[in-house]
Amino acid sequence: MMKAAMSLVGSQGVISATEVVLVAAVFCLVFLLIQSLQQHVPQGLKSPPGPRGFPILGNVLELRKDPHLVLTRLSQKYGDVMEVRIGTRPVLVLSGLDTIRQALVKQGEDFMGRPDLYSFQYISNGQSLAFSPDSGEVWKALRKLAQNALKTFSIAPSPTSSSTCLLEEHVSKEAEYLVSKFLQLMEEEKRFDLDQYLVVSVANVICAMCFGKRYDHNDQELLKVANLSNEFGEVAGSGNPADFIPVLRYLPNHAMKHFKDINKRFSIFVEKIVQEHYISFDKGHIRDISDSLIEHCQEKSGGEDACIPISNERIIGIVSDLFGAGFDTVATALSWSLMYVALYPNIQKKIQDELDQTIGWERRPRLSDRGSLPYTEAFILEMFRHSSFLPFTIPHSTTKATALNGYYIPKGTCVFINQWQVNHDEKLWKDPSTFNPERFLNATGTEINRTESDKVLTFGLGKRRCIGESIGRWEVFLFLTILLQQLEFSLRPGEEVDITPQYGLTMKYKKCECFQIKKRFPAKSSP
Repeated sequence: MMKAAMSLVGSQGVISATEVVLVAAVFCLVFLLIQSLQQHVPQGLKSPPGPRGFPILGNVLELRKDPHLVLTRLSQKYGDVMEVRIGTRPVLVLSGLDTIRQALVKQGEDFMGRPDLYSFQYISNGQSLAFSPDSGEVWKALRKLAQNALKTFSIAPSPTSSSTCLLEEHVSKEAEYLVSKFLQLMEEEKRFDLDQYLVVSVANVICAMCFGKRYDHNDQELLKVANLSNEFGEVAGSGNPADFIPVLRYLPNHAMKHFKDINKRFSIFVEKIVQEHYISFDKGHIRDISDSLIEHCQEKSGGEDACIPISNERIIGIVSDLFGAGFDTVATALSWSLMYVALYPNIQKKIQDELDQTIGWERRPRLSDRGSLPYTEAFILEMFRHSSFLPFTIPHSTTKATALNGYYIPKGTCVFINQWQVNHDEKLWKDPSTFNPERFLNATGTEINRTESDKVLTFGLGKRRCIGESIGRWEVFLFLTILLQQLEFSLRPGEEVDITPQYGLTMKYKKCECFQIKKRFPAKSSP
C-alpha cells in the first residue's frame, strides 16, 4: 500500500503525509469493497448483526473508553453473536455463557486460532505459545510440554519437607515476608502502596519455578521486570491501532514503539537467565522449568515427545509465557482480594473464623485445606466474578469457515470473548453488582455449588484456556489464607477509596495508600 502511494511522487517532489494517508484510505475502501463483494454467506445462514461504523475507523470511536462495558451494552441490542469493525477489520464479539461455551468448547477446534495481529509478532520475538497464530500438532505438543514442566515444578514434593509441595514452599516464604514487611511499615507509620510489595512476592514465586532463584525485594533487576509486566498490561490493554488499520504500521507510532521496547527488554531478561542455565546445565540435577526444557531440547532418545522441535528461541518463548501468565494475573487477583476484605470487614471475619476453626494457629494453610475452607473458596470465586479484572481473553480466531447460532463466520475472523459480560449477566446472577460470596455456597454453607462456580469466566475456556490456571488459583488461595491467618486489613477512617476498574489487559483499581494492617491474635486456636 505504501509503495503504491509513494509511486505518486512526481516532479513536484515527495507528497505530504496527509496525501499519503488519503491515498491509503482510498486503497482501504477499495479493498473493503472487494472483500464485501467476495464474501459469500451460505444458504440458511446470515451475517452477524452489529453497529454501523465510520469508513476506515469502523467502531473505534465508540470503543475508546471501557470497551468491555460498551460491548456489553451493544450485545444487549444485537445479541450474543455480533460483529463490530475496528479500523478496517471485522471483529466477532461473543457474549452469553452458552454461546461462549458453544464456540470455545463444543466447537473448540473451529475457534482455537489466534489472529495474525501485527503486535503479536513482537511478543517473545514471535515465539510465544499463548499468542501464536499456530494451533497445529506442533503447537499442541509444545503446550503439553510447557504444562508438564509447570506441573512438575509446582506440585512436586519439596526437598525440605515431604508433606509440602514446591509451590507451597515458595508461596509460604513470600507470604511470611509480606507479613513481616507490612507490620514493619505500619510500625513506622508509613503510607504505602500495598501492590508494590505484592507484585515482587508473586514474581519471586514464578522466578523460583522458572529460574530456580529468589530475588531480594530490593533487587533492581526484578523491580524492572515487575514494572515491565505492568507496562505491558497497560500498553496491550489500550490496544494497538496498527493491528486493525494497516497503514498505521508505516507511520510514526509512539505506542507501538513503546510496545516493541517493552517486549525486547523482557526477552533480554529471560534470554540472559536461560543462557546462564545452558552454561551450568547438569542433566543429573534438573533445577527448574528452564532446565527441564533444556533437557528436552538436548534429548535424543525416543519417547512420546522426543521429536518435538524445540529451539533456544522456543525455550525463551515458553519461559516468557509461563513467567508472564504466573505473575500479573496472580498479583492483580491478590490486590483485589485484599481490597475486598478491607471494604467488607464482616466477610473478612467470616474467612478468619473459618481459618481459626479449621486450621488454628499452630500451622500455616496448605493446598490440602482447600476443600475444608468453602467460605474462603467462595470469596475467591466472587472476587474473580465481581472484579472481572480479566475482561477479555486474548483474542481468538476461526481456523476455518464455520457457523455459530445460525450466523456464518468466515475463516480467519478475529474473535473477542467478553468475560466481563458473562460475570455480570443478570440472566445468570442475582444482583450481579453486589459482592456476595454466599452465592457460591450450597444451602448449608458447607460446600461450593459447582454449577454456580462453573459460570465464572476468568481464565478462558477450551483449547486456549490459560496454561497456568490451576497454579494461579492455588497461589491466590495460599497467599490469601496465610496473610489473613495472621493479619487484619482495613482502610483508614474517613478516606474515600475508588475501586472503579481502570481498563487494561488486567484491570486494576486506582493506586491506593489507604490500607491499615495489624497483627491478629485469635482468641482461641483449634488444633
